[in-house]
Amino acid sequence: MRVAVLLLFLVFSIVRAEDDPEDLTGDELIDYINGLDTTWTAVKYDKFSNMQDTVKWGMMGVNHVRLSVEGKKTLSETRLLTIEVPEAFDARVQWGAHCPSLLNIRDQSSCGSCWAFGAVEAMSDRICIASGGKEQVSLSADDLLSCCSECGFGCDGGEPLAAWQYWVKTGIVTGSNFTMHQGCKPYPFPPCEHHNNKTHFPACKHDLYPTPQCEHSCQSTYTTRSYNSDKYYGKNAYGVDSDVESIQKEIMTHGPVEVAFEVYEDFLAYAGGVYQHKGGKLGGGHAVKMLGWGEEDGTPYWIVANSWNTDWGEDGFFRIVRGHDECGIESGVVGGVPRTNQTRKRKIGRKTRKSRKHRAVPIRFVVQSFA
Repeated sequence: MRVAVLLLFLVFSIVRAEDDPEDLTGDELIDYINGLDTTWTAVKYDKFSNMQDTVKWGMMGVNHVRLSVEGKKTLSETRLLTIEVPEAFDARVQWGAHCPSLLNIRDQSSCGSCWAFGAVEAMSDRICIASGGKEQVSLSADDLLSCCSECGFGCDGGEPLAAWQYWVKTGIVTGSNFTMHQGCKPYPFPPCEHHNNKTHFPACKHDLYPTPQCEHSCQSTYTTRSYNSDKYYGKNAYGVDSDVESIQKEIMTHGPVEVAFEVYEDFLAYAGGVYQHKGGKLGGGHAVKMLGWGEEDGTPYWIVANSWNTDWGEDGFFRIVRGHDECGIESGVVGGVPRTNQTRKRKIGRKTRKSRKHRAVPIRFVVQSFA
């Protein structure tokens, strides 16, 4: 009798997992994913399992994943370029030797500042790329997070396109992470632990940090420039068309982009491979930096940098299925071009001018990708 009851319980569990995987959580969800013949593996992260849902999903600070009507009206012209798109491309390989910011992984800590991190990370990369490696900066997530009132609600979330528009209108100063404490306005919140078997960082807070007060001044130890003269500006801000080739052309031409996507419970458990949603409920919208693409065992993917430190995912990066708008990641792409001015001379915009005449762009790309 006991054997019969046990068999019935196991059958019921399997059917429930197959029929309703969206209801799975915790170890049950991880076991379910790892039992599938899929393209990625899952692992338990104490960072998330010890958090209340209000804090865990509060870190997903994007309210609108899909591109707004305004963003669709200002699409990047790189989609019109006549250039050959390679099967694989990685901005870290293409420009990383001269632009080390492409290799960096930041930590947003217990704050819904992903929208600001994805923006300043891609902006920093693009400033370096546009200058041919002469301008190597780390823009301040704190300056954007605390001072852009039109972007949203700081640690309670914001809008990626508005962040890029703020870069154009107001400019953003420099700033490192909390640990390095460099630049005009470094990030005010410390990194925290993301993995259950790592002890390098302290545990993450169980509550979200409040949004920092906007300060129009640099930290006292930064004497290189004043707050206003330390600012870097964008020339323009725009949306990127949601088809794969348009996104690829934008990355190849100007560098990494900021993307938004929907985060489900299973994404928090991502340990490696090519992610595709398999189970767990929708928690919120998240913004990250996309920097390339490739293919593994016949599965096309995007290469993305997260802002949960290097002890999550593939050393802080992750790959996600490319080509069918997985979790909306191809529908909320934004970017912009750095401004050329007298103090920071950067030769940019030539590719865009050629795009209007549909000319080919003589760019040499390294066709290689990281696994």
